[in-house]
Amino acid sequence: MELSISLEKSHPGFTLAMDETLSGERLGIFGPSGSGKSTLAAMIAGLEKPDRGRIVLDGETLFDSDAGIDLPPERRRIAMVFQSANLFPHLKVEENLLYGYRRTPAALRAIPPEGVVEALGLGSLLRREVAHLSGGERQRVALGRAILANPRLLVMDEPLSALDDDLRFQIIPYLRGIGEQFRIPYIYISHSLVEMRLLTDRVLPTSRGSASPPIHPKELALQRMGGSHVGFINLLRLPPPFRRDGILHYPWGNVNLQLTGEPTHDGEALYELSSRDIILCREHPRAISARNLLPARVLRTLPSGPRTGVLLDFGGMELVAEIAGGAAAELEISPGATLYAVIKASAFRRLG
Repeated sequence: MELSISLEKSHPGFTLAMDETLSGERLGIFGPSGSGKSTLAAMIAGLEKPDRGRIVLDGETLFDSDAGIDLPPERRRIAMVFQSANLFPHLKVEENLLYGYRRTPAALRAIPPEGVVEALGLGSLLRREVAHLSGGERQRVALGRAILANPRLLVMDEPLSALDDDLRFQIIPYLRGIGEQFRIPYIYISHSLVEMRLLTDRVLPTSRGSASPPIHPKELALQRMGGSHVGFINLLRLPPPFRRDGILHYPWGNVNLQLTGEPTHDGEALYELSSRDIILCREHPRAISARNLLPARVLRTLPSGPRTGVLLDFGGMELVAEIAGGAAAELEISPGATLYAVIKASAFRRLG
């Protein structure tokens, strides 16, 4: 998918002006509240009209103020999923799912309802009243309804922001699979860097109505590490563990990570680890209470305000640590140096 946007839109006290070309199947628009990302999404979908400019999707002009082109939303074939599921309260789950499908021309119905129901785990909910659904179930139904409209592009505007962490990370695997399974490119909009990293391949950062050049989501997170109160969040996918001496051991590359908490037995689990929970040593400590002591090689250092980020290689696996600038100088940290990373077993937090 290729999307070219060159447009302006003014509201009282706010002006959005962007000129960007986005390419890829899993794109993100990132920024704080008020940065213009939802306004941009609405203009792409045809729900809001730019003051001037041009929007072109895969060679087709959706909007051109000079040429007088402004395709209505139904002709753009762009489906949207919002923070609120916006399900029809008088229709049951199955009827909600099929609402757009039944209004799609038969020649465009390439996605079978049965496949969507199975992929999103909705089989047991089909006869349910929407008033009796949980927040996570509502969002899965809204996602299924959007997919069954057989769109050329799916735009998801903060679809998880109203959910707690448990529900967010239950739904993320469903979102990750939709592009690959149903071959629908999507734009994912959020102010969460973790969601950007889990769900997108390229991100358009926005701020105060303007945008920076598209960037890989991990690089964006690294750039913003110094301004975050939690540092850089390392994301680790770990297989089911084995228990030894009351501690869970998770295979990770060619080492085992030791974690506290309840074990997982249902496939991979996602964990986060803050860059500020990793202690670096120049030499192997003689004795230490932390359970993880791992040799690492420095790949590069990263500016992080008064601190220094350190990208570490553990035999092909990577983590980012963050230490005081003075400590980085004392340890003589530079690319190629060998260090030891110390991590408490309790420092890892399961996300899903």
